[in-house]
Amino acid sequence: MSDDPYQILGVGKDATDAEIKRAYRKLARQHHPDRNPGDAAAEERFKAIQAAHEQVGSAEARKKFDEEKRMQNMFRGGRPFGGNPFGGGGIGGGGIDLSDIFSQFMGSRGGAPSGSAGFGFDQNVTGGRQNQRGRRGQTAGQQAGHEAAESLRGADIESGLDIGLIDALNGTEVKFSHRRLRKCSKCNGESFGSAKGCTICNGIGVCSNTSTITVKVPSGATHGQQMRLKKMGHEHPSGESGDLLIKIRLDAEEGRRWEDGRLVQEVQIPFTMMQLGGNVRIMTPTGKRVQIEVPEGTRIGDRRRLQGHGHDGGPLDIEFVLSEPEKLTKAQRAVLKKLRDSGL
Repeated sequence: MSDDPYQILGVGKDATDAEIKRAYRKLARQHHPDRNPGDAAAEERFKAIQAAHEQVGSAEARKKFDEEKRMQNMFRGGRPFGGNPFGGGGIGGGGIDLSDIFSQFMGSRGGAPSGSAGFGFDQNVTGGRQNQRGRRGQTAGQQAGHEAAESLRGADIESGLDIGLIDALNGTEVKFSHRRLRKCSKCNGESFGSAKGCTICNGIGVCSNTSTITVKVPSGATHGQQMRLKKMGHEHPSGESGDLLIKIRLDAEEGRRWEDGRLVQEVQIPFTMMQLGGNVRIMTPTGKRVQIEVPEGTRIGDRRRLQGHGHDGGPLDIEFVLSEPEKLTKAQRAVLKKLRDSGL
C-alpha cells in the first residue's frame, strides 16, 4: 500500500481541503470495521485512511506535511547545490549544519530533526561571504564569478489557496499566511558563511518567520492556475528573495471533483433506472437545473458530457453512480426478493 496520503485518500495533490475531507468521510464510512466485521484487510485499510487524514486532513497539518516533503526533496539526491532553500549558488561555508536550516524552516529551535542527516547534502559546502574576500587582483573571469555570486537568490515557495467557484468567477481577496526564511533580525545575514556567530540564527543568517499578505485573485480564475508574487519567497542571506508561487484550488463542492482541469459531477441513480433507463434532474455548478436522460443499460461509471455547464462556461462531465438507500420499505424489500428469486 502506498504511503502517500493523497493516494490513500484517492485525491490529487491539487485537491482542496474540503475535497480531502469529503474523500476521507466517504472512505472511512466504506471501510469502517463496524461495516466490515472480521475483515482484516478492511481494518488495515481503515487504519491507513485514518493515518492519511492525520497527515493532510486539516489545512495546518497539510501545510506542514507539504513543507516537510518539499524540504526533503530540496536536500535529497546528493547534489551540493541542487535545490537548497537559497536557490542556485553556494550555501554557506565554515561547516554550516543544514539541519539547522531545516529546523529553522519548520519552526524548531531544538536539535536536528530525525533523518536530516540523510538528505545527501554536503554540509561543508564552500561559498557565501567567505569566498567573496580577496577580490583585488583577480581576473575578469573571477570577477564575473563573484558578480554571479552577488546575484544569489532565495528559493521559491510553492503553496495552495482554496476558493469557491463563485469567488473564482467574480474575483476575491484572501488573507494568506506562509512560512519563509528571512534575514536574521540581529545579524542581517552577516553571520552566513563567516566565522562570526549569531545567537539568534546560530550562524546561518536566516530565521523562519510567518508572513501574512492579502492575495488578490483575479476574476475568471481557473483550477490549477498559478500566481507568482515577486520576492515573497525565501530570502538568501547574501542575496535576493525568491518568489511565492500560489496555485489556485477551486472547491468543486459536494459530489464533484476535478479531473484534468474539467469538472466531474456524480449523479446518483437507482439500480432500476440503470437497467430500464429514465430521466433525472441535476443542479449544475452554475446553479441551473438540468434534466438529463439515463439510457437503458447504463453502468456504474458511465459518463455524459454537458457542454457549457461547467465552471466559467466549460464542459461538465456527468458520472453515473449507484444510489444506495439507507433503509428499504416493506414493499421495496418484497419486490427485491422477487427480483433475487428471479435471478436478478
